[in-house]
Amino acid sequence: MDMSTDSTAMESLGNRQSAIGNPSAWLPFVLQTADPLFPTGAYAHSLGLEEIVRLGVVRDEAGLAAFLKTQILPALAAHELPYLRDARAAAQAGDMDELCALDREIGAWKSAQELREASVQLGARRLKMLLQIAPSFAAREFQQRIDAGAASGHHLAVCGVQFTATPLSAALATYFYQTLAAVCAAALKLIRIGQEGCQRVLADCLANVPGVLDGSLRVQRETAGWFNPLLEIAAMRHARAPERLFIS
Repeated sequence: MDMSTDSTAMESLGNRQSAIGNPSAWLPFVLQTADPLFPTGAYAHSLGLEEIVRLGVVRDEAGLAAFLKTQILPALAAHELPYLRDARAAAQAGDMDELCALDREIGAWKSAQELREASVQLGARRLKMLLQIAPSFAAREFQQRIDAGAASGHHLAVCGVQFTATPLSAALATYFYQTLAAVCAAALKLIRIGQEGCQRVLADCLANVPGVLDGSLRVQRETAGWFNPLLEIAAMRHARAPERLFIS
């Protein structure tokens, strides 16, 4: 990094640190990027739920709530949120080598090809939009690394870039909500549940936010991980399903 780039990074970091203490500076942006209107293409992905339904694991509202609490929440606490925290820290520091290393690790632990490809597709669309509405130093630098082949640009890493000017607790809570909301949105097309049922499931799961977030903060990178064979197998089966509503 040359001196002019280093100076730009330090100025950007100072501006972010000032903004974090003022919710009006970051909350509208978080709401915009967490809204279903934000064009990431998430509506086209069930992220494994379609085959979970086909397997009979989730059939109704109670089954969806149980699936989220036993499969998704533990993965968030032990795996995804710790990586989001570290990706955000790397992006805040302008450490693109570390961010790229995290991105490669994220890709490595997605053994199912469909989930890996979905992660990159969602990341690419989110980063593209961020570069249009909030072209930060970290976003531009990460895109350059992706273009050079040093990173794939997984959605989780891009979210780390997005949240550099957002308080850590708000960043983690937003990702927590986005993850659950995406599954519930897919459930509307896959099971008989309705919007009211999805809201009941979301409320039930969101009651776990404090415990999940606190737990994730205690997980170090070297111990982060969650073994979830059910979702991995479902994603692999989905790739060979005779008919599909979702890409992944």
